[in-house]
Amino acid sequence: MTKATAKKVGRPTDYTAEVAAAICVGIALGDGLKTVCAAPGLPDPATVYRWLAGNTEFRELYAQARAWQGETLADEALEIADDGSADYKLGGRDGAEIVIDHEHISRSKLRVEQRRWHAAKLAPKKFGDRVAVEASGPDGKPIELAAMTDRMAKLPRALRDQMKALMQEAQKAVKA
Repeated sequence: MTKATAKKVGRPTDYTAEVAAAICVGIALGDGLKTVCAAPGLPDPATVYRWLAGNTEFRELYAQARAWQGETLADEALEIADDGSADYKLGGRDGAEIVIDHEHISRSKLRVEQRRWHAAKLAPKKFGDRVAVEASGPDGKPIELAAMTDRMAKLPRALRDQMKALMQEAQKAVKA
């Protein structure tokens, strides 16, 4: 066998649309990159990271697959939470008594929480906790900017300039 006709052995390192699609489908269906890349014919995770760094098209496909993975994980969390089939088992002295399986329930709770956390990291706007921040002065009254300006007059000039810029940004944000 000559070098030109030698069959390639090992994992692929050259980017192809087919391999990229297989990776993205695996990711979107909820598997991690390491698990996806363990399949025959798929590259090592290091190769995928190299593709992500150097290939804009693949980077966009991969980002979309990760967003879909958040959907998949949220769906899995619902399925796990709704499945109570193993929450009870037969036990007791005669083996006919129904006993709550606390270990299985705890494990299911952990699985749900892990999927929720991961989905929130992949798609924070959709699955993340919503946090509302409200600023107010003493007793819940509006912040008096004039009082802050008087206190700022006593600060060093450089710090005063920074504070002034921050206050202007805050005023713009309040008006918007």
